Amino acid sequence: MQNGTMFQYFHWYIPDDGSLWNKIAADAQHLAQLGINAVWLPPAYKGKEGPHASGYDVYDLFDLGEFDQKGAVRTKYGTKEELQQAIRALHDKGIQVYADIVLNHKGGADETERVWVRRVDPEDRTKFTSEPFEIEAFTKFTFPGRKGQYSNFIWDHTCFTGIDYASDLQETAVFSILNEYGEDWEEVIDTEKGNYDYLMFADIEFRNRAVREELKYWGTWLLEQTGIDGVRIDAVKHISPDFYNEWLDHMRSVKPDLFAVGEYWAPGELPLLLRYIDATNGRMTLFDASLHHSLYHASQQGKDFDLTTIFNDSLVSVKPELAVTVVDNHDTQPLQALEAPVENWFKPHAYALILLREGGYPCVFYPDLYGAHYVDKGKDGNDHEIFLDTCQHLEQLLEARKRFAYGPQRDYFDHPNCVGWTRDGTDENEDSGCAVILSNSEDGFKDMEIGTKHKGKTFIDLLGVHKAEVIINEEGWGQFPVPAGSIAVWVQKK
Repeated sequence: MQNGTMFQYFHWYIPDDGSLWNKIAADAQHLAQLGINAVWLPPAYKGKEGPHASGYDVYDLFDLGEFDQKGAVRTKYGTKEELQQAIRALHDKGIQVYADIVLNHKGGADETERVWVRRVDPEDRTKFTSEPFEIEAFTKFTFPGRKGQYSNFIWDHTCFTGIDYASDLQETAVFSILNEYGEDWEEVIDTEKGNYDYLMFADIEFRNRAVREELKYWGTWLLEQTGIDGVRIDAVKHISPDFYNEWLDHMRSVKPDLFAVGEYWAPGELPLLLRYIDATNGRMTLFDASLHHSLYHASQQGKDFDLTTIFNDSLVSVKPELAVTVVDNHDTQPLQALEAPVENWFKPHAYALILLREGGYPCVFYPDLYGAHYVDKGKDGNDHEIFLDTCQHLEQLLEARKRFAYGPQRDYFDHPNCVGWTRDGTDENEDSGCAVILSNSEDGFKDMEIGTKHKGKTFIDLLGVHKAEVIINEEGWGQFPVPAGSIAVWVQKK
């Protein structure tokens, strides 16, 4: 069975010309050849900025680029028909499709309502800074462009726990909405900001049963309309895990093998990830934010980073079956909210660490394969032009994952500047098996065991960086070199 590899087919600054779905359809064959088995798509529904919206500012979950709303029929990425065509093209090549699910909030309401609220301390959401009072708030969603097709559910203030703008006061703040379900926030795992239920826009009230039923109905509709194979769930740290327990159980009553990965972004906070896994009884995998944290710091510190600690406190080290490993994503790329990009020199190291080992389900980021160029404002208020280069050797590392990175693993994490591991390969594939070695400092080498099945065989560096040949001895060992500050992936010479 081929190793699984996910591909995030977008970044934050993908052009808003409506071409992405068509591009994905045309690229399906190439992705399959690379060994990609699943593609994570951006949010496919209409956002409050219409054709310019990323989809994370979700307006209408039922508008996949079908209705004239928010300034256009299409979304940033194309029309509903083009989306369906892209999914069919991927399925035709044996590639699964994961939809991005954003259920924490809604933006771009159609009408205002008079709503009772209390102001909240933004740095400690458990503290109210006012008595209850009324404001005019954008909390009513009627979707006039859709005219009730697919669903006639109207979202109003009883569907939300909080809002960030009082239109009559022209005041931006965090306001807790008082409704029949309470005047406080829902319970979440994280205690950051006292309670981090509220993130942005109109925050959805999951204690309202009608809301939960509407979102389950929508989930079934999405499966029927698109045929997706899995979901990437946005901002789970801001949502009660009880809701996703209920929602995923419902979704799997329709599609039992539905894959799910949650975004609980808590860099360096492994206990929070484990607490969330416990709260959801392992119903979803999680992105390994802790490992990304280590990869980022390793790229920043160079030879001063101890490579033997790279997996310390990572999710993949303790729950490999529930870890989706990443090198970067749309939130960590330059000029974004969680900016922490892994530096280019270390990206081959990082991808080797997630692609060529036993544990985890690796996800490759779009710019690392295709590059990216964009301009946006930085924290200093000035425009910055960003060029993201492709990751050196990435296609070869994907080939190594597809063809060679199989079988039992032996680790040689015994030097702060040079680490390695071997994979024995499998009997079913005589060519499989590899030895991987990384350096963040000077030239290095390691004596590593790769198994007696390879005795007498000659190994070469698949990446072509090191020109030596390594012959495996009678005991199944070889001495594998690596150039300074680089990586080498040793496979059988043909």
